[in-house]
Amino acid sequence: MLTGSALWYLSRATGVVSIVLLTVVVVMGVITAGRRRPQGSSATVAMGVHRWLSLGMLVFLAAHIVTAIIDGYVSISWWSIVVPFISEYEPLLVGFGALGIDLLIVVVLTSYLRHRIPERLWRGVHWASYGMWVVAIIHGFMFGTTDQPVLRLITLACGVVGGLFASWRVAVSFGDRERRSQISVQEWS
Repeated sequence: MLTGSALWYLSRATGVVSIVLLTVVVVMGVITAGRRRPQGSSATVAMGVHRWLSLGMLVFLAAHIVTAIIDGYVSISWWSIVVPFISEYEPLLVGFGALGIDLLIVVVLTSYLRHRIPERLWRGVHWASYGMWVVAIIHGFMFGTTDQPVLRLITLACGVVGGLFASWRVAVSFGDRERRSQISVQEWS
């Protein structure tokens, strides 16, 4: 049986692994969606890695949530995991986590329904991944305890890496959009 301190450490460890995996998943998504995305079999491998790391992140995130709730050191209800900002303990920070979970649920559900919903809808909802990732970074950084600076440093590094790739994606998307606009106004004979 896990003791209170073991649950605390397990909750922190699974939270850190979750944010690292989420950052890698976001970066992989940026790479596979950009104008310079992999082609052929490397694209298949990249998408497979993206999906498997997403699944791994979900497993670690579930462990993070369960251990945080059953730890009992602080009172976090099951409802506060999905309903943002209602937690008795740190309502803002737990609320950011709940907001991230809500966005994650929407992204995962639409990903599983991708072949049954319009591509444009899926793509639009999938852009929520950036918001989910930002919310998770805030949650992790603000909850990173002051006596554990390594946790904050890892979260900060994830923020920097993810921010650089997200900026690159937006810049590349803008270039794609501009080129598509130029092509669409051309006269076709």
